[in-house]
Amino acid sequence: MNSIKLSELTFHAIVETTPSAIVLINSEGKISYINSQTEKLFGYSRSELIGQLIEILIPQRFKENHPNFRKMFFNNPSTRSMGENRELFATRKNGTEFPVEIGLNPMVTADGTLVLASIIDITERKKADMRFKLVVESAPNAMILVNRLGEITMVNNQTEKLFGYSKAELIGEKLEMLIPDRFKKHHPNHRNLYFETSTVRSMGAGRDLYALNKYGEEVPVEIGLNPIENEDEPMVLASIIDITERKIQEKIINEQVSELELKNKELEHFAFITSHDLQEPLRTVANFIKIIEEDASSLDEKTLEYLSVINQATNRMSVLVKAILDFSHLGKNKVLVKSDLNLLLDEVVLDLDNLIKSTNTLIKIDPLPTINIYQLELRQLFQNLISNAIKFSKKNVQPEITISYQNVDGEMLFSVKDNGIGVESKYYERIFNIFQRLHSEKDYSGNGIGLANCKKIVELHGGKIWIESEHNNGSTFYFTLKKIN
Repeated sequence: MNSIKLSELTFHAIVETTPSAIVLINSEGKISYINSQTEKLFGYSRSELIGQLIEILIPQRFKENHPNFRKMFFNNPSTRSMGENRELFATRKNGTEFPVEIGLNPMVTADGTLVLASIIDITERKKADMRFKLVVESAPNAMILVNRLGEITMVNNQTEKLFGYSKAELIGEKLEMLIPDRFKKHHPNHRNLYFETSTVRSMGAGRDLYALNKYGEEVPVEIGLNPIENEDEPMVLASIIDITERKIQEKIINEQVSELELKNKELEHFAFITSHDLQEPLRTVANFIKIIEEDASSLDEKTLEYLSVINQATNRMSVLVKAILDFSHLGKNKVLVKSDLNLLLDEVVLDLDNLIKSTNTLIKIDPLPTINIYQLELRQLFQNLISNAIKFSKKNVQPEITISYQNVDGEMLFSVKDNGIGVESKYYERIFNIFQRLHSEKDYSGNGIGLANCKKIVELHGGKIWIESEHNNGSTFYFTLKKIN
């Protein structure tokens, strides 16, 4: 007797500490016992439930058929979850319904078979499921939820639009129905491997992916995989984007790039041939001018003046032709070299020594990094910027140039600042175009190609160049260089 009492006490202790509502039902469908969680969940006291039919906790619309279900269970009792593949609801004392999950466990006793029902309120879970479904349904991409067996358990409207199937045609089917035949054989293995080490990732990185619609047409896609934590089983939510238009645009762009590369090569060839062919007649003209000038005694002053003008024009044309050739060759045979820019600037300053000394220019260079560059081209960049700063200095003012460097958000930013005549803001873009001059040849010599070269050199290094300036108050040329490995 003491042993029986001890067992009852143990049973009561276990049931009372269970976080779920526990209801013990006899073969007549009457409630024999409940725990405190049942009182909290349903709002009844123990005295109000003990001896009542279990149907007191069941919504009115299900009460009529429930006694038959109950009798069927007692005729063939087994441990199982109740309401598989359908939603279950219970009713509180105040008449409100709420979704539940129920587990049934038969217990054979001296008084006959009893059933222990474990009841869980799944209201919050249902709310979370509804929020999840709303998010999936409102997504702009096709969304497919798949279980470990590869079965489709949920899709949104965008999936129907993308693949042409209705939800009813997709739910419960294998995911492989949406995969082209040539990939179907290996896909289950890929799927199983993903479930073993599931992580958020893009699928098919570095290769083209295709899906198969209802009409047998292949669609280029981009897929993102997201593992979903589920109490019952692991799931994967696949986000699928139709990239047909993107592929079309990529093809157009690639064709245009190829065409542009071909045109650039043709232009380079044209510039080379033109420059080479133009030099010959220019040299011829220059030679004949020299011959005529040698017989200056037979020429009057006006004729000599004309010859001088022709000679100057010929020389300028020769310089321009060479500049075009140099511009077309920029970056053509570039060689990447790890260089200390401090040493490179020392060499540039040394090359410009005569110009710097003759103009009494003061140059200050901040510490510069050691990086991979196209050395010849970058040397020309600094040489052009320093030469320009000296050329466009103010009269009777000592030219001062400061070259600085700083790392801004991982980007290398350089600046060349001067105290020269400056540039009006309306000319900021124009000065980087080839042959664009702001001053006459009489005031400032040059061919209008130096800054165009600078722009091209900076772009070869993946950077950009710009100017900040005020008229008659100096200029600062900024340029960025990307790290090249």
